[in-house]
Amino acid sequence: MQAHELFRHLRMPELVDVRQYVRTLPTNTLMGFGAFAALTTYWYATRPKALKPPCDLAMQSVEVEGGEHARRSSLLNSDEPLVYYYDDVRTVYDIFQRGVQVSNNGPCLGVRKPNQPYEWISYKEWVIIEQGCYAFSMAVVPLYDTLGTEAITYIVNKADLSLVFCDKPDKAKLLLTSVEKGEAPVLNTIIIMEPFGVDLVERGKKCGVEIFSMREIEELGRAHRQKPIPPKPEDLAVICFTSGTTGNPKGAMITHQNVVSNASAFVKTTEKTFMPSPDDVLISFLPLAHMFERVVECVVLCHGARIGFFQGDIRLLMDDLKTLQPTVFPVVPRLLNRMFDKIFGQADTSLKRWMLDFASKRKEAELRSGIVRNNSFWDKVIFRKIQASLGGKVRLMVTGAAPVSASVLTFLRTALGCQFYEGYGQTECTAGCSLSLPGDWTAGHVGAPMPCSIIKLVDVKEMNYLASKGEGEVCVKGPSVFRGYLKDPEKTAEALDKDGWLHTGDIGKWLPNGTLKIIDRKKHIFKLAQGEYIAPEKIENVYLRCEAIAQVFVHGESLQAFLVAIVVPDPETLCNWAKKKGFESSYEELCKNKDLKKHILEDMLRIGKESGLKSFEQVKDIFLHTEMFSIENGLLTPTLKAKRPELRKCFQSQIDELYANAKM
Repeated sequence: MQAHELFRHLRMPELVDVRQYVRTLPTNTLMGFGAFAALTTYWYATRPKALKPPCDLAMQSVEVEGGEHARRSSLLNSDEPLVYYYDDVRTVYDIFQRGVQVSNNGPCLGVRKPNQPYEWISYKEWVIIEQGCYAFSMAVVPLYDTLGTEAITYIVNKADLSLVFCDKPDKAKLLLTSVEKGEAPVLNTIIIMEPFGVDLVERGKKCGVEIFSMREIEELGRAHRQKPIPPKPEDLAVICFTSGTTGNPKGAMITHQNVVSNASAFVKTTEKTFMPSPDDVLISFLPLAHMFERVVECVVLCHGARIGFFQGDIRLLMDDLKTLQPTVFPVVPRLLNRMFDKIFGQADTSLKRWMLDFASKRKEAELRSGIVRNNSFWDKVIFRKIQASLGGKVRLMVTGAAPVSASVLTFLRTALGCQFYEGYGQTECTAGCSLSLPGDWTAGHVGAPMPCSIIKLVDVKEMNYLASKGEGEVCVKGPSVFRGYLKDPEKTAEALDKDGWLHTGDIGKWLPNGTLKIIDRKKHIFKLAQGEYIAPEKIENVYLRCEAIAQVFVHGESLQAFLVAIVVPDPETLCNWAKKKGFESSYEELCKNKDLKKHILEDMLRIGKESGLKSFEQVKDIFLHTEMFSIENGLLTPTLKAKRPELRKCFQSQIDELYANAKM
């Protein structure tokens, strides 16, 4: 197909200079490639202008007075951090009330059954637990069953929970077991949303626990209407128990001001390029106990937008996306990595991969000049199917919770053609403390301080990171920093210093344009026998760039001189990757193949070297495991972070064998 025929096919205007260019191509050149080059010329000639960034992207943060080299957002007019965006929105209760007004009581929450459309209920009909609690100045304590019975019992007692809502009867049974054993004496009421039998009510009576259905509670509410007692900004909104990777869960105390300031900072950052409206739709699939998800929901609810919940099965998420057609899509790196792998896995010829890469590079050139769009030639010919797989209407994506590789983020930004932000933070600063700015679509950093946060770096001398060199532990201050851990002054003092700075445990570096790059992790560091400090999470993030790998756990000990790793090969990419190396078999058989294991290890070492890992940071041997680390098998936290003690315990025999074989 010649260039002018392609233009006609796509209903694009013909350009004389492009057609002349095509005619100048050598006769032995494939016309397809000639047309491709001609279309590149057309693309450059017709690309739109970039949106104006909200500040000078060469100086996205500025130093605040005080001599600590702390920095704040360039979007602020003073050193005072942003507390709220709307004058009438100071609490999470206010967020919802504003949403009711601006949506004109429009659709709010949507759910669906398999193979059915979404069904919506309006804002005023949404009599649901969280908003009910906020209306009467009560704090919410999320519980999720993946914590395990022991941790749930611990939280019930720590937070003095006398009343718990459960979605399913099985979860109520777990709680009753704890009460019957005398382990949760404070619990006296359980409310269940789904149908349950009379036997459960009788079981509850025997141990002093009243059990009600959600319908009964709603009827009581209608019969005894109470006037709301709205909260104050300083009141507790959520006690979010972080599952943690070691020890008992810690209850992070989050106030209404914390949530409002964090949500307001996001709105302030994107106000000139993305402002939610009642037409927007959020897809909700991340854990509802995750503060990242909660803050994003607050942003959309405040503007009268809708939230559609996925069916509860991550394998059906793509089907939910196509049906819901969301405009706002918060994601985590694990999902992005799988999307990336799937796209390139389906590009099963060298030509298809070349075209994907070529088209991505053309759109990356646009991104570098600040242009974001999904209507270019490359979108219509190359990326349309990828965009359609997410419903075809996504306007904004934001990723957080863990690092994402620059190559994956850049490719998906080009392929999806929407505003795609990367943020950094943790529960203790509500959700985010830094976020990339509109117009800066470069990867490899986590943006500038959000308008609600002041960030400084402090010395970590044992790891040779010095604030004077623009490196150190990331510390955060501002209205989004939590109040401390519930009934745990010792852990609170570890996280919050006497001046109110939150010490994150992450190592950051200031880039010349005022953005922050996370380069290491202070927590989980350990020494090898020779005395070198190791930060395993940094090494794992490097190895995850290997095409054949889905997950990796790097292990080391102070009595050993080197590192080993447990590797889970990617079930979707391993077979094709192995085929290129001359191996053909099932996934399980490939994972047992010692020769293939050598190839995977060689690839890990190559990428490690390219990424600047020192020789002692490289693993010496690996064990291939066929089952993914997951929340369900207890090896990941609900925020998808590795539970290192559990992983170590689970794979102790394999680790011992790796060290033993190395000494033979």
